[in-house]
Amino acid sequence: MIRAFLGIALPAEIRSALTVQQFLLPLPRKLDPEQFHLTLVFLGEVPEPVLEAAHDGFQTLRSAPFPLALKGIGHFGGERPRAVWAGVAPSDPLMRLQAKAEYIARRAGCPLESRRFVPHVTLGRFQPPPPAEAMRLERAIAEGGGFGTPPWTVTEMTLWQSHLGPKGARHDVLATYPLTA
Repeated sequence: MIRAFLGIALPAEIRSALTVQQFLLPLPRKLDPEQFHLTLVFLGEVPEPVLEAAHDGFQTLRSAPFPLALKGIGHFGGERPRAVWAGVAPSDPLMRLQAKAEYIARRAGCPLESRRFVPHVTLGRFQPPPPAEAMRLERAIAEGGGFGTPPWTVTEMTLWQSHLGPKGARHDVLATYPLTA
């Protein structure tokens, strides 16, 4: 079984901007900036033949390169935050690309979750902090609400294998797929 996901790698200047944002937030646990990415489809733990079928499908996916920008900071977990993220500016090409990738993954037999796609880049993942720390985090997120990056051009997708460890996940590139119309 291989734990894998398809996503978009971020250029160095975008990772740099996210690292600054991480520094400004009182995150209990920060992700390694080298691991920053935008997940399109989390494939989960899949047998090698299923991953190969998904890989074959991703190779056939056609989508023109498109501009993308990050916009805003938020968190998952409501009153008990457990992850902080940078949002993605609205992008129809991104949504179409994600829908195509999800369709291919389902056809390949990947056990996908039925959650709605919310494009984001995770900055930190942690156990819900005590109420006082959660409020401090909420204030810092509200102050960082004006965060944004200039657009960059997405030219490829990446298939990563994810290895879970005590210091968080480590991702290794399995394949890249250029975007072509």
